[in-house]
Amino acid sequence: MLRIILVISILLFSQKIYGADTNTVSSTVVTDKSVPTANAPSVVVNNSDICKVATSGAIQTNIFGLATGVVVDDELCQLLKLSRQLYASGLKVASISLLATDPRVFDSLVMAGTPPPYMGAIGSEALEKWKSNPNMIPEGSVVFNDEDVLKINVNEDINNDQFAKFIIAAMALYIGFPILF
Repeated sequence: MLRIILVISILLFSQKIYGADTNTVSSTVVTDKSVPTANAPSVVVNNSDICKVATSGAIQTNIFGLATGVVVDDELCQLLKLSRQLYASGLKVASISLLATDPRVFDSLVMAGTPPPYMGAIGSEALEKWKSNPNMIPEGSVVFNDEDVLKINVNEDINNDQFAKFIIAAMALYIGFPILF
């Protein structure tokens, strides 16, 4: 009985095995078509004395491509060039005033104890005017947000004894401590 069940199951569940020689593959190769492409335009700024930055870009899909190029003004470069020209003309206070329109420069000048000029006033007088007119401070400045900074006073006098001690310590560090002993 077991032999009969085995023979019947082999006959019912057997499958045909096909060899690789019976497979057919057909393909066509297209040689007269090229892949579409979008080339980014070359935007050249030859003169290094202008404050412009060129940029370009492109994107391509199977159907549509887009390429563009623009020239962007570099405002920091313009600020530096204008300030340099004012300084070369002998207008040093105007040069610093122009640079101080950048909040980073404004903050660094105040933190260094040399506040930027305010309507012709310099030094501690300018600092007091900046404190009394916070709406004139460049947007993005973080110096006058802190109450401790509002109490800063410009020290016009330099203590010569402290400066001499600083110079001696700096020379000692530069030369090396073994020479002092």
